[in-house]
Amino acid sequence: MCVFCEIINGNIPSTKVYEDDMIVAFKDLNPVAPVHFLCVPKEHIESANALNEENAKYVSHIFAKIPEIAKSQGIESYRIINNCGSDAGQTVMHLHFHVIGGTELGEKLI
Repeated sequence: MCVFCEIINGNIPSTKVYEDDMIVAFKDLNPVAPVHFLCVPKEHIESANALNEENAKYVSHIFAKIPEIAKSQGIESYRIINNCGSDAGQTVMHLHFHVIGGTELGEKLI
């Protein structure tokens, strides 16, 4: 079972901030900033390591939509984070991008 697939299919509730035929964006359950949402492709792609020529269109679409979604959430300055693999902190094995903002984040990543 993939929790993000379940959210995409409507079996697990979420606070969606955007949805179209390729992606869904929803608020993170454990936000680290005033604005923290996830952008997820509707096709199950395990991680950035599983990207290929056929499914890369989902990432392109996500990055094309992030500015619009961020603006709808009241931010124009934000950080985008992707964790690839369990050692990097990926806890849900479905490709996703954290969009974080609404406060000064500073330069330090860790």
